[in-house]
Amino acid sequence: MSANLDPLILDFLEWLAPKPRPYAEVMDAWRTSCPRLTVWEDSLDRGFVARVSANGAGRVIALTDVGRDFLASYRRMAPSGLRGAPSREEVLEDERR
Repeated sequence: MSANLDPLILDFLEWLAPKPRPYAEVMDAWRTSCPRLTVWEDSLDRGFVARVSANGAGRVIALTDVGRDFLASYRRMAPSGLRGAPSREEVLEDERR
């Protein structure tokens, strides 16, 4: 069943990719009571996201390297002209400018 959720998991990872988000915001946006839509749980179980401490912001949800790799593999397979969320390197480069 998990593979059937891959498009929704990709949406979740794209949403989370630009920056870590507070746990409460993630739960407001992605929690569901439907046992067939386990995007948050599957992403966590598959190691795509993790709860991490942020300086002064408490616990946040961030992409892991495994999550970034999964997202990158999707981007490589995406049709030409489609652009997903920026990579971590792109975000860091933008911040330096």
